[in-house]
Amino acid sequence: MDAKLHTPEGVKDYLPYEAAFKTEIERNIETVFYRYGFLPVSSPTFEYMEVFDGNGGLNPKQMYKFIDRDSSLLALRADMTPAIARIAATAYEEKDIPLRFYYFENVFRYNEHYQGKLRESNQAGVELIGINSDDADAEVIAVSVNSLLGCGLKDFKICIGQVQFFYGVLEEGGFDKEICKKIRQHIIEKDYIAAQKITENSNAPDNIKILFKEFPLLIGGKKVIERGRELVNSKKALDALDTLENIYKILSEYKIDKFISFDLSTVGLYYYTGIIFRGYANGTGFSILNGGRYDKLLQNYGADYPAVGFAIKINNLIMALEKQNVIVHGEKPDTLLMYTKDGRSTALNASDELRSQGLNIENSLFGDDLDKNKRYAKSKCMGGILYFLNSEDVRIINLEKDTVSDVKISELLKGEA
Repeated sequence: MDAKLHTPEGVKDYLPYEAAFKTEIERNIETVFYRYGFLPVSSPTFEYMEVFDGNGGLNPKQMYKFIDRDSSLLALRADMTPAIARIAATAYEEKDIPLRFYYFENVFRYNEHYQGKLRESNQAGVELIGINSDDADAEVIAVSVNSLLGCGLKDFKICIGQVQFFYGVLEEGGFDKEICKKIRQHIIEKDYIAAQKITENSNAPDNIKILFKEFPLLIGGKKVIERGRELVNSKKALDALDTLENIYKILSEYKIDKFISFDLSTVGLYYYTGIIFRGYANGTGFSILNGGRYDKLLQNYGADYPAVGFAIKINNLIMALEKQNVIVHGEKPDTLLMYTKDGRSTALNASDELRSQGLNIENSLFGDDLDKNKRYAKSKCMGGILYFLNSEDVRIINLEKDTVSDVKISELLKGEA
């Protein structure tokens, strides 16, 4: 393989159409973020390894690490949440609470089993820092729903869980620390059979054994909460179900409850402490967003602020939009500019004035060969050609209607043409 002709495994090029599609999606998402009062923040592409390692995020084996010239161990940004936690803890004080951040960044993760996953991926997300309440959780979920709707996605669900429900179940089951780790890993991997076998061979109460048999079924509407209450006695687990029910009530007041479902088996990364949610679109088998509450993470950076947030996986969202046949119209040139030698000066100045009025105009580099310019404009799906004949006259060629009209340049600039 000639390496200079290929990209490494897990990264990709974005050709103009793909890049325009992606940019338009990000603009739509950013509009929603901003309208909810979130402000932009950005972190370095690489940081000290300690920012990510040991903070409940990814396995260090999934990080891209390297040594700086001063022998410092650095890592490419693997997860935005620890990076923003560091920013919030070091750059802000309690008087600044609440903090509302949004970001658009690339993250880098080494996937040993590639399976189509990107190693450099695009994320867009928000973090609401300093408030621990059901209203804060509901607001962040509402932002996630409206962000997806703003991109044109219609058929999707946000599956909500609560990690304290799971931890309450483990406590009620009386499992030791090592068994808890094994069960947790099996649930993360959706290997419910393996988790069930562990509980069946344990001294756990019968209700907990029944719950692990039903874990794959504890996904859906409000009846899931009701069934959860029937299967547990743990106060921690029951309180978690109360939280889920209250958040659902608030989301109903946002009038987005039709996009919400429950998944009591959701666990997620170690830094999550409460609500946890994932977004899934019809036609795809992967999540398009992940989020949750992480009230202890900022303590690792010297602050004690609760927080909740989510990240949209832009690459996965694009695939979901394509599967649902959603067309996002990005900005593109809609007019081709032609001119003769005598009309060039006027054309260049007039086209800049038209651009300032909102038109997207591409300069032709094919001279005054009208047939060649027409073929090119049609290949780019442009609507027409402005052909400046001299310093006073311009020919408007409408490619969609197949019409031609000659007008004065002054009329064109006044919008009278």
